[in-house]
Amino acid sequence: MQFFLDTANLDAINKYHSWGVVNGVTTNPSLIAKEGASLEKRIKEIAKIIKGPISVEVISTDLQGMLNEARTYTTWGSNIVIKLPTSENGLKACYDLSDEGINVNMTLVFSTAQALLAAKAGAKLISPFIGRLDDIGEDGMALIAELMEIYEHYDLKAKIVVASIRHPRHVVEAAMLGAHIATIPPEVLEKMIKHPMTDIGIESFLRDWEKARGN
Repeated sequence: MQFFLDTANLDAINKYHSWGVVNGVTTNPSLIAKEGASLEKRIKEIAKIIKGPISVEVISTDLQGMLNEARTYTTWGSNIVIKLPTSENGLKACYDLSDEGINVNMTLVFSTAQALLAAKAGAKLISPFIGRLDDIGEDGMALIAELMEIYEHYDLKAKIVVASIRHPRHVVEAAMLGAHIATIPPEVLEKMIKHPMTDIGIESFLRDWEKARGN
């Protein structure tokens, strides 16, 4: 399973990239706005750190606007992936851009039917939002289970990016289901390395070592 970091914060990207676990980065308008940086400047800064896929989301909702933005974004780096909303115009743009050889990440996916349409339209990546489904009382991980079962029957090219992850268990369950990618917020990735028994073990080893040195 690949890990994408879901952030536009350069400090976080540098930190977790140094762990050797970050395969790519996903951004969205909200994450960019939070950083107070221009979109182009920030994406180019991220591209200096991350050599894997960097997802950049369009703002336009009309077809031509989506296409224009996408074609501009792809000039910012060879590893740029265009994020499109899973709407009618998003599907049309996905089909056109994929035909041009531009990689597309279809985002805001909330159903298996939407994911199938995105795959048929030529998406390289498909991002189901499991946490937001959980928030409204649905079972987000059930969506991933359905998709991975379908992948056992058909030779679909698109990779499933488990998105809107809320906690480390989401990552584990996605991996158990065979999902291709998890896009993880920095705060969740930070929790994944933590366990109280590890901290206790380190303290115990150090305490025993100091005692041995004292003797």
